[in-house]
Amino acid sequence: MNRPLDPGSAEDFRRPRQLDVLVPTRNRPAELAVTLSGLAAQEGVDGFGVVVSDQSDEEPAYAHPAAATMVRVLRHRGHPVLLTRRLPRRGLAEHRAYLLDRSVARYVLCLDDDVWLEPGTLHRLVTAIGELRCGFVGNAVHGLSYVDDVRPETHDHYEEWDGPVVPERIRPGTRQWQRASIHPAANLLHVTRKLDLPPGAWRAYKVSWIGGCVLYDRTALVDCGGFEFWRRVQEKHQGEDVAAQLAVMARYGGAGVLPSGAYHLESPTTVTERDVEAWEVVLADSDTPQPA
Repeated sequence: MNRPLDPGSAEDFRRPRQLDVLVPTRNRPAELAVTLSGLAAQEGVDGFGVVVSDQSDEEPAYAHPAAATMVRVLRHRGHPVLLTRRLPRRGLAEHRAYLLDRSVARYVLCLDDDVWLEPGTLHRLVTAIGELRCGFVGNAVHGLSYVDDVRPETHDHYEEWDGPVVPERIRPGTRQWQRASIHPAANLLHVTRKLDLPPGAWRAYKVSWIGGCVLYDRTALVDCGGFEFWRRVQEKHQGEDVAAQLAVMARYGGAGVLPSGAYHLESPTTVTERDVEAWEVVLADSDTPQPA
């Protein structure tokens, strides 16, 4: 029988650091334990913090013994962990806005609760954003059950940044919007294999958005409004990550990083009510001409 888990203090957690990892979760104790285990095995980024915000219907997922053990491992390895609950639920964007407000770190990684990161992933992402000096970088998640499902028609959408990452205004219906087709299934893994990069090498490539594992320059994200658009979007939505990335990309630029060390657990979604795409609402507002 494990002992009660200390949730930590929000005031103590909110201190300057290089990196904080923000993890929203709901009804996924097993998946959360796996996600935290990936973080606990990271090397090369000292003292990063982790915030877990739970919206489970019953007891919080981090109370499960496996997840609680990974929290203790993270703390044992020198990583502060803040455990919170955010109820009642007001939608995905509000939940991310709440998480973002817990941190004052230079970089924040928005990590879904069903993604395992292989060792070295955080170090590569932090290195990439530091060298590229853009608003965000990310690792698209691999679905390994599709590893034998090769879709060469999607590979043509892979385009590396040749030179500095620059701001881009991405909209539906454009060629740039189609870049997202390299991210489903195991498409990016197949692209990576074809490149055959030497150990330690990485490449930055052009994206429309990235799901599951995105590292932001926190100042850039906040400057672009963060996730505060939650007030304009009805509760039952998805695509809040897309909305935030489109805004940051338009002002500061963004890039995918290959190889990706992010692996999707392929569990059933807990977001079953998706009446609205948040990015559609946000784009409609931002693209509407203002009165003279």
